Amino acid sequence: MSEQPSEFSVIGRPQRKIDGLAKSTGRAAYTDDLTLPGLLHGKILRSPHPHARIVSIDTSNAEALPGVHGVLVGRELPRLYGIIPWTPDETALAVDRVRHIGDGVAAVAAVDEDTALRALGLIEVEYEVLPAILDPQDALAAEGSYDAGDYIHPPKKEGWNGNVTKMVALEFGDLESGFASADIEVEGGYRFEGTTHAAIEPHCAIGQFEAGGRLTVWSSTQVPHYLHRELAQVLELDPANVRVIQPPVGGAFGGKSEPFDLEFCVAALARKTGRPVKILYTREEVFYAHRGRHPFDMWYRTGMTRDGRLTAVDARIVLDGGAYASFGLVTTYYSGQLLTAPYDLGAYRFNSVRAYTNKPACGPKRGHGSVQPRFAFEVQVDKLAEAGGFDPMELRRRNLLGPDTRTVNELRVTSNGFEQCLESVERASGWKERWRRLPFGRGLGVAGSTYISGTNYPIYPNDMPQSGIQVQIDRSGRVAVFSGGSEIGQGTDSAMAYIAAEELGVPLAHVRVMRGDTDFTPVDLGAYSSRVTFMLGNACVDACRKVKAQVCEAVAHHWDGDPDAVVLREGRAFDPSDGERTMPIRRAFQIAEARWGTLGATGSYNTPKDVHGSYRGGTIGASPAYSFTAHVAEVEVDPETGVVRVDRIWVAHDCGRALNPVLVEGQMEGSAYMGFGEALMEEHVFKDADHGRAGLHNAPSLLDYRIPTSVDTPALEALIVESIDPEGPYGAKEAGEGPLHPSIPAIANAIHDAVGVRVDRLPFSPPRVWRAIQAAREAGTLGKPPHPADRVGAGVAS
Repeated sequence: MSEQPSEFSVIGRPQRKIDGLAKSTGRAAYTDDLTLPGLLHGKILRSPHPHARIVSIDTSNAEALPGVHGVLVGRELPRLYGIIPWTPDETALAVDRVRHIGDGVAAVAAVDEDTALRALGLIEVEYEVLPAILDPQDALAAEGSYDAGDYIHPPKKEGWNGNVTKMVALEFGDLESGFASADIEVEGGYRFEGTTHAAIEPHCAIGQFEAGGRLTVWSSTQVPHYLHRELAQVLELDPANVRVIQPPVGGAFGGKSEPFDLEFCVAALARKTGRPVKILYTREEVFYAHRGRHPFDMWYRTGMTRDGRLTAVDARIVLDGGAYASFGLVTTYYSGQLLTAPYDLGAYRFNSVRAYTNKPACGPKRGHGSVQPRFAFEVQVDKLAEAGGFDPMELRRRNLLGPDTRTVNELRVTSNGFEQCLESVERASGWKERWRRLPFGRGLGVAGSTYISGTNYPIYPNDMPQSGIQVQIDRSGRVAVFSGGSEIGQGTDSAMAYIAAEELGVPLAHVRVMRGDTDFTPVDLGAYSSRVTFMLGNACVDACRKVKAQVCEAVAHHWDGDPDAVVLREGRAFDPSDGERTMPIRRAFQIAEARWGTLGATGSYNTPKDVHGSYRGGTIGASPAYSFTAHVAEVEVDPETGVVRVDRIWVAHDCGRALNPVLVEGQMEGSAYMGFGEALMEEHVFKDADHGRAGLHNAPSLLDYRIPTSVDTPALEALIVESIDPEGPYGAKEAGEGPLHPSIPAIANAIHDAVGVRVDRLPFSPPRVWRAIQAAREAGTLGKPPHPADRVGAGVAS
């Protein structure tokens, strides 16, 4: 970490999270902790079939059960919705067809959960079972073999069957010439299995209708603004009569970044019954709600010159999207668009297609859409390094993109600390002395990546700001920050408090962050795409500096001095050039209020418009700034069992300026932990017809879905790199998602260094690794790969 800048008193210094004490002592009230007078409990009836028409639903017995106050079916809320406005294909509850096991069919509200569950058992649904498709390749091949009505969705375009969400084909540069100039080519196929978020808090929502038609929904969402928007549309309400309150959220990682059936159901049932209604997902329902990491099938062909320059990359990708579009349009673009840094690729082409299947819908998980291709490509780079006789660290250096440039697909890159990230992990891990020099069974692997600091454009087209903040100053010396930002555990509220304390010179304890209520906070679009620090942070700086200017001018007038000479810092207003001119910050605020009236200001942030190319899809993947990351992983592989143990991961991340190094390190470590879990353990998979009931989740509980415990987790060493971004707040960029990406390929490359085998399919489970080792043993290729310097005829730089 770089030396703390003297010009800051709060920013760049370790600070506590402002909500840390409430959460650690159990005083924080999450959605399920809330209760209201007359509260009813809701439950949702879910489909037992992966694909079926709903012939009829009889709810009369459920309605007659004592204690039941309301029953809801899909035809009462027929409006299609979707988080991406171009692909609406969901209804609050299934209207005429279910598309995966767990699809919502009906909902009830009763005096307690037991009564609600009994009521679900009394609802009679007649289904006409349809063919189920669980493999995306089968979904794509279904053209002409299905009756039109048997496709998962109606065909959207001529030439697309009803099992296709999105197809993207983009090419940049002269691919043919790129491969023609290559001396070395590597081709490889890769499989990234689906994974889910496993947040501690299940989804929960409460709906309440007031007389006059005003709706309030409390939800554990991470996108209150988008939920507000969709509630108004689906329930056909005036948006001004909809209020969304976001209590503290117990983790999300992308899993709560769009509306879910429970939020529509509590609203509709509250309207129907006249009483507030709560629905809390069971853990099994969380697995069927899903929206987690897409399974990817990937093929890459990569060319390189003899001196280690990447000349061309060709990619084909098939995404398994599950039953609904979710963010899938964006995911399909992200699968290719976000690969073009931190390396200069020369020429690049990708063809991506997202297929519907009769499984729960996939969506965004930490590092949305780019973790899967990053795994494949960083392994490709290592294969090229080995084929060319390069140290893989050196090969990455030879292809650095650099700062203040454009990628091959025309994305603007400003600050870029990737070279410093490579240097940091190389030095900390002892790479030069230890790579290829460890004993058989032990190895080191490196990987790099980049990620966005927010999407450059909102989900639905508009010219309004992406983030807004309102700041109010009280004559007591207290500062209130009204923020639409979504605190999901990552420290959003704390970051806004740090900025307000820095700008206005008040003690951190005197800043109150008021957030999570669409009735009294400005719009912020939510906690997704690592946008909050950059976008909400800039809005907060904007608001604070407006009111700060008023305070400084009033104090200068009081002193008969220059406003530029007034400093607000550490609880005081003072003129550094005159020791007599000093006062408590409270007094400065009072002088300003006397001069200007009640003190307050708004601030906002909108993105620049020149950061992408003009081609169709060029806006997707565009960001005002990009973070950069490099990892080195050290592993031990047991060749007799295939068990992989990750001992340590060194994580170097360029976050711009670290507003609070403690929070940044926590995000880096949490990201690396999540990538480690996906590498070795996690699989969100479903039974097929040969292994039980087709479409049934294989392990819908935290007892069976394997995630690492503290005992499993490797030592994680966070190395902060600060390339001050010219447009970020104090130079800051993202740190919440980017640090995940290199963990998986770094582990894959370390396995190869350890025993000489490649495992190109996730997870790297003991059976899978053991089979790869056995195949290498039978082929006579098992063994520690040679160091480039030890190769016969070695003459290529290492």
